[in-house]
Amino acid sequence: MNDMTVQDPSRREFIKGSAALMGGLVIGFYLPMKGGRAFAAEAPPTKAQQVYPPNAFIRIAPDDSITIVVNKSEMGQGVYTSLPMLVAEELEADWSRIRVEAAPVAAVYNHTAFGIQMTGGSTSVASSWDQMRRVGASARMMLIRAAAMQWGVPQSECRAEMGQVIHAQSGRRLGYGALADAAAKLPLPVNVELKQPKDFKLIGKPTRRLDTPEKINGTAQFGLDVNLPGMLTVLVARSPVFGGRVKHYDATEALKVAGVQGAYQVPTGVAVAANGFWPAKVARDLLEIEWDEGPGAALSTPKMREEYLALAKKPGAVARKEGDVVQGIKDAHKSVSAEYELPFLAHATMEPLNVVVDLKPDHCAIWTGTQFQTVDRDMAAKVAGLKPEQVEIHTTFLGGGFGRRANPQSDFVVEAVQVAKAMKAANKTAKPVKVVWTREDDMRGGYYRPMWVDHIEAGIAKDGKPVAWKHTLVGQSIMAGTAFESMMVKDGVDVTSVEGAATLPYTIPNIRVDLHSPKHVVPVQWWRSVGHSHTAFIVETMVDELAHLAGKDPVAYRLGILPADSRYRGALQLAAKKAGWGKKKLPKGHAYGAAVHKSFDSYVAQIAEVSLQNGKIRVHRVVAAVDCGMVVNPDGVRQQVEGGMVYGLSAALHGAITLENGRVMQSNFNDYVTLRFSEMPEVEVHIVESSEPPTGIGEPGTPPIAPAVANAVFALTGKRLRRMPFDRETYV
Repeated sequence: MNDMTVQDPSRREFIKGSAALMGGLVIGFYLPMKGGRAFAAEAPPTKAQQVYPPNAFIRIAPDDSITIVVNKSEMGQGVYTSLPMLVAEELEADWSRIRVEAAPVAAVYNHTAFGIQMTGGSTSVASSWDQMRRVGASARMMLIRAAAMQWGVPQSECRAEMGQVIHAQSGRRLGYGALADAAAKLPLPVNVELKQPKDFKLIGKPTRRLDTPEKINGTAQFGLDVNLPGMLTVLVARSPVFGGRVKHYDATEALKVAGVQGAYQVPTGVAVAANGFWPAKVARDLLEIEWDEGPGAALSTPKMREEYLALAKKPGAVARKEGDVVQGIKDAHKSVSAEYELPFLAHATMEPLNVVVDLKPDHCAIWTGTQFQTVDRDMAAKVAGLKPEQVEIHTTFLGGGFGRRANPQSDFVVEAVQVAKAMKAANKTAKPVKVVWTREDDMRGGYYRPMWVDHIEAGIAKDGKPVAWKHTLVGQSIMAGTAFESMMVKDGVDVTSVEGAATLPYTIPNIRVDLHSPKHVVPVQWWRSVGHSHTAFIVETMVDELAHLAGKDPVAYRLGILPADSRYRGALQLAAKKAGWGKKKLPKGHAYGAAVHKSFDSYVAQIAEVSLQNGKIRVHRVVAAVDCGMVVNPDGVRQQVEGGMVYGLSAALHGAITLENGRVMQSNFNDYVTLRFSEMPEVEVHIVESSEPPTGIGEPGTPPIAPAVANAVFALTGKRLRRMPFDRETYV
């Protein structure tokens, strides 16, 4: 009998735990809206009815324009289009009349699964699929009823279409703007009927993004665009070593800079306030600070690498165990052993961190691009000495998030409030402040994707099929020390560390996956695709290695060891077909590599066409296929897979954060290189048709690209790539 223990990084436990931690989903919450017409619920429905109040999400003006309040942050992923599409579909709205507004922080806007207001985990559409459609359908039903009452006709004789209610027999029609007041006085419908997919007019159709025009014409407001009367700009001098503290500082020279208003010690360092960014930066550079660097000064990448390599050879906390892997390796016809190294990675958002704070004795207003509204509000309130309801967060557009702006400690928001509080205490008056991080600040003092060192032993039988797989992972836990640790770390295993490894989809009788989570002061956090960002590379390059060990075609080999009903198969087969795998004759010196991976419940396969130019990898073409369930906006899906692939390719080819004497060596895009325009491959994204509910799409395009490229390099050169980034390697 097989010894079997499995730790599945199920999101269900996280969902339940986070809801208990932060407060459960509120159904039927009444929120009066300012301006225009608002729907109102007379009697809040019960949670069992799962009816969401349209008054919180829809505002109809007399001119028939419709404002949809979106409770997710727009950071380039397209939620300001996809979520309004869900509402507009059921509302039977005129899409040309749709407007979008960011939601304030309120319980009604909590994530339907996580119980807090946040954006992350590639869950925006998936979590809103029913919610936002019900909002639209409820509003439609109320508008129809209002029109029927006004006309004195049965509701059954009326229909909604293109922002109007029409009486079929008489041909009479009324725009939504004329009906909004009457509809607002009606109770919410108890039973809400949603459309069948066959009746969709908008969902599933390529749709231009609503936020594009304002981003082109410059009217879109990002955090850096916020300016308040009398506002001061602040830069903070932070410790060059993680965990360091100020021992002493002298601001004499800094205070001589024209426009500088003061220097203030805060928990993270020394803040310099000025009338603008440049004087604040010049003054900050003139500060004389003596730091207590602490134990973090002893950290270096080579030392950590040695520590991790030693741990990788020892058994760790068990994340998955099936069969007898030791005996399986012994019995294998052929076996292979390999070590993998992946560095710390920065989020490298295009818009560096920034926060505007207007702190008053009984109120605190904050403007920032955040993914974590509820957590940021509550943490800000604690620092300011206010109640959460006294803190108002205005969510601006985010110039990139990738997880950085969903910080469990609310580090950049908390620091900004600390600055405002220190200035208020020193000056006895409170001016609004804008705390700005330079790119160097965030690159050298932010949060990172953990560094990883992994070891795998695997073996195949005489028929080539895998018989044993032993995978040991070594890297910091991103959940340790956060409010999520109790629910996400079980028996020493952070499930986000092993996702994609413990959930290995291939049929292998003997498996062991274990984990070491060393503790260091380097701050780590989720990074686009989280654990999958490293496990996909390791798993899919090793599977490719087994295919070649067995003398099999890599795509056929994968299909042969995937369960017959696996959704991995559809994505892999479609990508291979569209790429012409095994059929298309490639140019001399070119080769294909394949990879397929599931993350955030979506399946993505990628085929990369690669050559070597001047001894460096050149990726010419990537063909991707994605199964993400039902698709709301196909254009958005393609954009996200393309963007995720670029993000992953940047890390695969170039990305690395390294430490010397506790200091981060990289500072900006000159030495933390991202993909250049000249390196951009041709990309095709194909969507697997599906009737399953929507799943995540913001991150799943990232994990498969590194292994696809590495596998292509092997096909081209015979060299296995087991370290990232690949520009560390030589190929000639």
